[in-house]
Amino acid sequence: MTDPGTKEQYEILPDDYAQFDLSFKIIVVGDCSVGKSSFTNKATKNIFNDDYNATIGFEFFTFNIKMYGKIIKLQIWDTCGQELYRSLITNFYRNSSFAIVVYAVNSQKSFDNLEIWFRELRTHANPDIKTILVGNKIDLKDERQVTTKQGEDFANLNHVYKFIESSAKEGINTTSTFIYIAKLLYEEHTKLEDYSEQDKESTEKFKINDSLSTTYQQSKIEKKKNQEEKDREKKKCC
Repeated sequence: MTDPGTKEQYEILPDDYAQFDLSFKIIVVGDCSVGKSSFTNKATKNIFNDDYNATIGFEFFTFNIKMYGKIIKLQIWDTCGQELYRSLITNFYRNSSFAIVVYAVNSQKSFDNLEIWFRELRTHANPDIKTILVGNKIDLKDERQVTTKQGEDFANLNHVYKFIESSAKEGINTTSTFIYIAKLLYEEHTKLEDYSEQDKESTEKFKINDSLSTTYQQSKIEKKKNQEEKDREKKKCC
């Protein structure tokens, strides 16, 4: 397979694939009934079930993909949206590399409540966490209450990394979202590794230069001592 818009080859591996080179934690949040579990199920297992069952606590999914010659595992924590369990969700924000915040385009309330979810993220998640905003259920065209522009405006206002609209039922922008996240996190990880390597090289150069400088200074001191010794010997003999 080829990632749309690039020449990068990738292979999606089974969700129980044991081996991996890199692993990242992803959290999925949003109001109850916006389709978080349906979105994640469709993306990771290509399953969609019309029968809705509210998530209690959380569900755990994995998404394994091979790209750039590396196997990347996304550990996906799909959280419940009920206010009753919201205090439990804060534990899942910690150490997450990416947050997927979902609302339903047929629910104005779920869109209005995005303010709450982003406040939770700012309070409990890592400061450098990246976010994708997902407007789900675009297949329900006749029931739409939130326009695409409203979603885009909210995303821009809250500095969201990417905004998409999706349909878990039709598989629109489900799997491709996790491919995008895996690619982005891999590239960010590679940049950090490069910076660390550059810092290490700079440190080593500093150590070498510092060592050379010390050796040079010691050499100067030894030469001065030798010269002083010679001068004293001359005085003695005369």
